[in-house]
Amino acid sequence: MGAAVGKPAFGFAVAPRTQAEERLASAEHALLQWTRSPGADAGIWDAEANYTNRGLLAAVDEVLLLAEARPFPLPAASSARRRLDDAVGAATARMVEEFLRVRVWNASPLRGAVDRLSLASSGVSLLVFPSAGERASSASTGGELDASDGSRSGASSGVPDEVAALLDGECWDELDLVRPAGVAVLHEIALRMVRAGCAMELSRAFVNAPCDVLDWFLSILRVECSQRTTESVIKRWTTVTKIIGKAVVAMRGQLHAQNPGAFDSFRDEYLVAIAENRVLILLEFANGFTTITSHDKLVYMLGMYEALSDAAPNLLLLFSGARKELVSERIQDILTKLADAIKIMVGGVVAKVHGHSPHTPSAAGGGVHPLARDAMTCVELLARHRTTLDLILAGAAAADERGPLAGLVSELMAGLERSLQGKLAVACADAAGPRHLFLANNVSFILNRAADAGDVASLLGAAWAAVRRSRLERHVASYVESSWGPIAAVLETPVCGRGKPAKILAEFKAAFTKARDSEACREVADPKLRAALRNAVTEMVVPAYCAFLQKHPRLGESVRYTDDLAESLSELFEGEAAGGRKM
Repeated sequence: MGAAVGKPAFGFAVAPRTQAEERLASAEHALLQWTRSPGADAGIWDAEANYTNRGLLAAVDEVLLLAEARPFPLPAASSARRRLDDAVGAATARMVEEFLRVRVWNASPLRGAVDRLSLASSGVSLLVFPSAGERASSASTGGELDASDGSRSGASSGVPDEVAALLDGECWDELDLVRPAGVAVLHEIALRMVRAGCAMELSRAFVNAPCDVLDWFLSILRVECSQRTTESVIKRWTTVTKIIGKAVVAMRGQLHAQNPGAFDSFRDEYLVAIAENRVLILLEFANGFTTITSHDKLVYMLGMYEALSDAAPNLLLLFSGARKELVSERIQDILTKLADAIKIMVGGVVAKVHGHSPHTPSAAGGGVHPLARDAMTCVELLARHRTTLDLILAGAAAADERGPLAGLVSELMAGLERSLQGKLAVACADAAGPRHLFLANNVSFILNRAADAGDVASLLGAAWAAVRRSRLERHVASYVESSWGPIAAVLETPVCGRGKPAKILAEFKAAFTKARDSEACREVADPKLRAALRNAVTEMVVPAYCAFLQKHPRLGESVRYTDDLAESLSELFEGEAAGGRKM
């Protein structure tokens, strides 16, 4: 039989346990069950902050009470003191485990936006110099699917509504991002860690704390890097950065709005730790793209620069001291690298316009040249980022009182016009009349695109537009004089020595029909320019025709012939699909 409690066993005396030792043994047993197989039990609370093991919490509290009471005086009870110290270590380790288990942040209101952003197609990439296929696709779909460059609203660009709402920033106050029950658990944990004198151990655990609100969005980048194009990854990074910049502000406000408790003194340190980790991940992603210098990525890099610039103040509000200095320096380093890359890209854009090959096919019938379309697309994109580019290009672009970007765009437009008026005009038209029509088409296109985009119009200025309108009028007049003046002159030249009036009229009709059939196949897409050209041709030809018939009334009734002539001229400039109609 076993020895009775308090009686000698095997010749040795066993001292009876004190009440404190009995309490310690009971608490040790509960804690050791977890220590021997951590994670196997349900813990004190589950992830949703529901109690699952009140007995284990009672054991933690018992150990802390014993530690505060110091019931084992030295040196006689040194063994019991060591056991108590070990038990306190186990209890605080249990608290750290509980801290890492509980979910404080509620990401469920963001589920729709995360899913839509994860699954959204990369869509049409509206590059600075898009390919012909991309231009056609963009025209048919009405623009980009993704507006993460910040230049379009969600409604107009096809960005999912849930994402657009987060970017606009108007819905954050309506989203419950904090779980009050989870915060209550943090207070319980902090209370016990402070009692145990282990506040530092709790603080060290903050960096590993879960935060679904931020982590869900960061997970999109990891998927994108392995499955998407560079442009798509940059656009997703830009969107995620904008959202996280707004999210941390909402998170901070909602956490501080919770009831005071033991965790309150840790709140800011906790937010800093979880934010720093995620912000550094964002910056590391951005740093990976700072070596890109191809000008066709310019719009995406501008979006990245602006997203980081806009988010930086909100992100830095969370930090202080050395941490703030570290994050601030890292952000500035990334912005500087992005700015350097953007300068190179902008230079590439200008060089492409200035060095454009004249052999690029023009539109049918000497219409708008692809270079003009590409250059105006470029200018529109640059104008949307005027504030950013004025900052980046300060001291690096042509001097202009309206700002660095205005000087650069003026240089770009001057290069475009030199190309259009020089080699391209010669390559696209083999005679004076068609060359002036080509130039009129392109000047009109440039003016209309500039006028339709208010930011472009303000960038180029009213004086610039006035000069181009005057130039357009001259091209119209020169085209009519070159192409239709000789035809009207057939009727205006004195008849003497040229044969009978009927022969002269037949000569006129032949020349008119040939010109009409040729010019009907030339395309003028701008309705106003097309109408102005038709009116100018009519004013050149019809009066001369009427005057000739009035001098020679026997040739027929002038009203009928005049109506036919005017009707025939209304078919001009419809493009290759238009068929010439003989008189």
